[in-house]
Amino acid sequence: MLKAKGVPEGQIDMFVGMMEKNPKLFQKLALEAREKVKSGMDQTKASMEVMKKYEEELKKLV
Repeated sequence: MLKAKGVPEGQIDMFVGMMEKNPKLFQKLALEAREKVKSGMDQTKASMEVMKKYEEELKKLV
């Protein structure tokens, strides 16, 4: 999916590596973003808010 969107291979590999290091964090991110979308928030805005909330944890995975 990311390749089809034009995301460079290196970024895809980095993202997959982050997910493999802490899959529970990414599951938490998805669930929280989904709840925000259900309450009427735009999906992009919801994702950005949730990622900002967990910014420190995400930085540790890079």
